[in-house]
Amino acid sequence: MLKDNILKYALQNAVKFDGKANPGAVIGKIIQENPDLKEVIKDIQKDVLAIVKEVNFMKPEEQLKKLQKLAPELLEEKKHEKREGLKEWKGAEIGKFVTRFAPSPSGPMHIGHAYVLGIISEYARMYDGKLILRIEDTNPENIDPIAYAQLPKDGNWLTNNRIDEVIIQSDRMHTYYKYAEELLKKGHAYICTCSSTEWHDLMIKMIPCHCRDLDPKEQLKRWEKMLDKHGYKEGEAVLRIKTNLHDKNPAMRDWPAARINESEHPRQGKKYRVWPLMNLAVVVDDIELGMTHIVRAKDHLDNAKRQEWIYKFFNKPIPDSLFTGRINFKDLEISCSKTKEKILAGEFTGWDDIRIPFLLAMRRRGYRPEAFIKYAVDVGATMNDKTFTKEDYFTAINNFNKEIIDPIANRYFFVEHPKEIFIKNAPKQSVELDLHPDNKKGGREFKVHEKFWISEEDYYNLNDGRLYRLMDCLNFKKKGDEFIFESLEYEKYKAKGEHIIHWLPVSDDLINVEVLMDNHSTRSGFGEHGLNKLKEGDIVQLERCCFCRLDKKEKDKLFFWFTHR
Repeated sequence: MLKDNILKYALQNAVKFDGKANPGAVIGKIIQENPDLKEVIKDIQKDVLAIVKEVNFMKPEEQLKKLQKLAPELLEEKKHEKREGLKEWKGAEIGKFVTRFAPSPSGPMHIGHAYVLGIISEYARMYDGKLILRIEDTNPENIDPIAYAQLPKDGNWLTNNRIDEVIIQSDRMHTYYKYAEELLKKGHAYICTCSSTEWHDLMIKMIPCHCRDLDPKEQLKRWEKMLDKHGYKEGEAVLRIKTNLHDKNPAMRDWPAARINESEHPRQGKKYRVWPLMNLAVVVDDIELGMTHIVRAKDHLDNAKRQEWIYKFFNKPIPDSLFTGRINFKDLEISCSKTKEKILAGEFTGWDDIRIPFLLAMRRRGYRPEAFIKYAVDVGATMNDKTFTKEDYFTAINNFNKEIIDPIANRYFFVEHPKEIFIKNAPKQSVELDLHPDNKKGGREFKVHEKFWISEEDYYNLNDGRLYRLMDCLNFKKKGDEFIFESLEYEKYKAKGEHIIHWLPVSDDLINVEVLMDNHSTRSGFGEHGLNKLKEGDIVQLERCCFCRLDKKEKDKLFFWFTHR
C-alpha cells in the first residue's frame, strides 16, 4: 500500500516536471497524507529513492499512461486561489462609508484590538471612508485613565493616522439624556422601580410590570428623580426600552438602557449619577455620527437586534453590520485587567513590558503596523471563531514583519560573551562587508591582523584539526592551544570546512551591546563600531542573533530590544 502511494506521487511529480520526479517532493506528499510516517522517515527514504529512480527511467508518455491508470485524480490540477485583501462589502460605496472602532478604556490596545481595528481600518481604506475611534467609558468601574491618551496613539500608529475623529462617550452624556427623554415622551421607554426578581418573573410570564404603562409625564418625573442626587438610590430605578414582551428570547424583552451608578468616574468625577448602558449609548452615537457600516463581534448579534428598536423609534436607517468570530489565544494573556494586576504587583514593568502582547511593547520591539494589518487581512473577517497558540500567532506576525523590515535593516556583527583568540600567521587585511546583502553593498570596513573576538559558544566548540572560517575573512585550524592560519579563500573552506564563525577584530572602537530578549533575559557582548552611527529607534539585524530595535543609546553602551529572528 505504501509503495503504491509512493509510486503514484512519483508519477505525478514526474508528469508535472518534464519526466523527472524529485524524491523530496514525493516524501513531502507521503508525509502530508500520513503525518505519522515522520517517525519512520528514514525507513521509507530507501523505497522512495528506488521508486523515483524507476519512474525517471520511464519515457514521459509511459509515465502519463501509468498515472492515468493508477491515480487519474492526481492529473486534475486543483487550483487554490489565495484570497488577497478583504472580501468586498456588498452594497458599500466609495466615499459613503462611515465606520468606528470602539474599545473600552480598561487599558491600552493589545494584539486582539489590532486584529479587529486592522479589519475595520482596511475597510475604511477600501471605501475611502471615515473611521471614528470611540472610547466607550460609560462604566465608571472599569477604566484606566492612561487609556484616554494611549488608545488614540495606538490607533493612529496601527492605522497610519487613519483615525478621523476621536469620541469619548462620557463627554456626550447630555446627548444620551436627550434621547432618553425623547423615548420617554414618545412612550417608547419607561422608568421601572420593580425589584429585579419581580421584574424577571413577570418577563418570563410575558406580563408587563405596573411601571410600563404609566403616563409619559409620570415617566419624565421618575427620570428627573433618577437624575436628582436626593431622588432614587442606586438600584432603585432603571430606564427600560419597550419591546415585544412575547419575543421568543426573554433577554430581548424590555431591555435596560440606563441605570444609577454613583461610583466616581475617572474623567467626570461625580458630575453624573445616571449612566447609559451600552446599547443606548452605542445606538445614539451611531445615529448622531452617521454610522453606515459596523464590524461587530458575533457576540453582539442580540445587541444589534436590541438596538434596531431605537433606530425604528427615531425613524433612522440601520447601519449594515458585519459580524466576526472571536479571536482566542490559548497561551497568551491579553486581558487588560489581569495584565494591570500584574503591573501593579511588580510582575511586569509597565504596559510596554517586552513580555506582554500590547501594542506599546510590540512597537518598542520594532514591529511595524503594516504587519498587523496584513495579519488581520490574512485571517479575514468571518463568523468562525479562531483559536491560536502563542507560537502560531508569532510565527505569522513575524513573517509579515520580516517582509517589511528585512529589506531595510542593516546587518552588523555582534559577538556574545566574547573570547579572544590569536590566529598565528594571519595576514594583515582590510575586510569590507555589506551593510545589506541586497541593497547596500560595502559600508563596513575592518582592519584585521591576528587578534579576534569570537563568541564563548563558538570558542568551546572548536575541535582540533578541523577547518573553520571567520565569516568573509579567513580560514584557520585549532591545534592544541593554538589557532593557525590556513588560507583566505572561501573555496578552500567550502571543500572541507566545519563551521563559519561570526567575529570582530580586537580593537578599541568596538561597542558594548545589550539585547533585551522577549523573555526579559539579556544577551550582551561586543558590536562592531558602525553601530555607533545608529539613532534610537533604528531597526537592524545583529547577525546570528536577531532583528532588533535600538531602544537607548548611551556614551559607552547600546541597548537593543529583541524583535524576532
